[in-house]
This record gives sequence, C-alpha cells and structure tokens, in this order.
Amino acid sequence: MSVNEITETRQYLTFKLGAEVFGIDVAKVREVLDFTTITEIPRTPDFMSGVINLRGSVVPVVDLRLCFQMSKTERTQNTCIVVVEVLLEGEATVIGALADSVEEVLDMEPSEIQPAPRIGTQIRTEFLHGMGRRESQFIMILDIDRVFSAEELSTVRSVEGNALEASA
Repeated sequence: MSVNEITETRQYLTFKLGAEVFGIDVAKVREVLDFTTITEIPRTPDFMSGVINLRGSVVPVVDLRLCFQMSKTERTQNTCIVVVEVLLEGEATVIGALADSVEEVLDMEPSEIQPAPRIGTQIRTEFLHGMGRRESQFIMILDIDRVFSAEELSTVRSVEGNALEASA
C-alpha cells in the first residue's frame, strides 16, 4: 500500500528505535509485551534475537534496530516486544520486534502522511508507507510486510520451525 492508497483516518502504534519514531498500522499489531527472556538460536542472522514462548506458541523475535542498520538494541526498563502479523508468500506469520519503547496509538489523517523521500538507490525506502508528522516530529510509517526481505522472512520461518521441532 502506498501513501496514495491511505484514504481514511488510521490508527498507528508509535514506537522508538533510538531517537527515531516509527509507526505501524494497529491492524498489524497483535500485542505489546514487556521484555521477556529470549532464547537464542545458534547460526541465525544477527537481526534474529531468538524466540519467545507466547502462550505455548514459538514466536521469532527480530531486532528492528539491526534490520535498519542501527546499533543492537540494549535492554532498558522501556524495551518491549511488539508482536506483529506479517504476510509471507500470502501466509500470515507472527513475529516479535524489539523496540526501545512504545509511545502511543495515534489517529492520522491521510493529509498528515507524505510519501517517503527518494534518497537515491543506496537507501531502501520501499518498507515505508510514508512520513507522518505530528507537530515538529516526523513518524516513519512502516509497511511491516515489506520491512523484511523474502530471504529474511524465510530465515524467520525456518527458525520458528526448528524451535518447534526442538521443543517436541
């Protein structure tokens, strides 16, 4: 969905990674969890923090800061896991994403969201629906289905499957 396809007021869960504020359509958010023990899985990419047990289900957890080429998430009192549902090859997949802190749920009008800037070919912006604005603050509105490449999501799916086999 591009910014042009946003034609009605939507709610976005906003969260911080470092000093930057990001937003995800609340329809994609399952829940927000306090930081919990993450079981590391050997031989996975750096962005894969591991898996958590969410009411008996194995949920892969990724470090969004690493996905966006920032420094690794450092656990603080405000660190949390945003559990989202993404589409992988037409199938829903549940993933936990580490965030430095969750801010709030905002209603944003289509007029408050501008297209993501094109900054040349080296910087990927296809994972952004657009840039929201609240007062003097920019909010990067994520297209969570596009944050991860197909290869990265396949890694997430295989980690999830391997963790399920190991627990059986």
